[in-house]
Amino acid sequence: MSVFIIAEAGVNHNGSIALAKKLIDVAVDAGVDAVKFQTFKAEKLVSKDAQKATYQKENMKESNDSQFDMLKKLELDLDMHHELIAYCQSKKIMFLSTPFDHDSIDMLNDLALPIFKIPSGEITNLPYLRHIGSLGKKVILSTGMADMGEIEDALDVLINAGTLKKNITILHANTMYPTPMEDVNLNAMKTIGAAFDVAFGYSDHTLGIEVDVAAVALGASCIEKHFTLDKTMEGPDHKASLEPDELNAMVKAIRNIEIALGSSVKKPSPSEKPNMEVARKSIVALKSITKGELLTEENITIKRPGNGISPMRWDEVIGSVAHRDYNEDDLI
Repeated sequence: MSVFIIAEAGVNHNGSIALAKKLIDVAVDAGVDAVKFQTFKAEKLVSKDAQKATYQKENMKESNDSQFDMLKKLELDLDMHHELIAYCQSKKIMFLSTPFDHDSIDMLNDLALPIFKIPSGEITNLPYLRHIGSLGKKVILSTGMADMGEIEDALDVLINAGTLKKNITILHANTMYPTPMEDVNLNAMKTIGAAFDVAFGYSDHTLGIEVDVAAVALGASCIEKHFTLDKTMEGPDHKASLEPDELNAMVKAIRNIEIALGSSVKKPSPSEKPNMEVARKSIVALKSITKGELLTEENITIKRPGNGISPMRWDEVIGSVAHRDYNEDDLI
């Protein structure tokens, strides 16, 4: 099955529908499976005096807005959702969005979203998890900041609320933007898959694309990555996002790795079969040999090409009798 690649536009539309559509165009051109936004009401998400995260302050040095003010400008209302969903349908790409409150969950459910993405920050939010679990949809669960016990608890809530385990994919994640390489801990992704016997993947906030490619090589079935039109734009997440050419490169690399992983059966590939005769060797005459002469280490040797008797039969040939005359380099 093909790796499900989610291009995370998030709030990189900066509140502009035109910018959101440009992001969708970039995602379509890159060949991802889905483009994902974020659905929230600032009033329901944060208290008025909540501080921004450190990375948000760093990335928005020009702005003294509170987290509430910042998020208020990044909301997508119902009409915008309808417009973006219609645009995605016209471009044949899946529209996804992460809900951050109960009203947003209901809105996205009314909009018939096929998959619900749970962000890392909600993994300990019991009523939220239960609400999404009760919808019986496919669920993708991010696990940044979480330990194995918290993941197990969230999984239990989703399943007990009515979501089938086979419909849940758990993403290993780190919520630092950008994530330092020493904090990626990609092996934990495999730990999650093995411990809970679920489909697993990786939600990435590192600066490059190599960790995403490595995740696919390690068995990830889903990759999520932030992208933007331009890293220098004003906003909290642009700096840790891929630009269009990088997104293209990531998708191409992932698709190549998918193909390269192959069947796991070790045998000569169709493309290398012609090389076997050229690169392998056969038993040949070292010098002229007369019919009836014994074949010994003094009169036979091993050389290319490989279309004669295999050198693996050397011990059988040594001490046998020549059935005919041989010139030097003739195949025995």
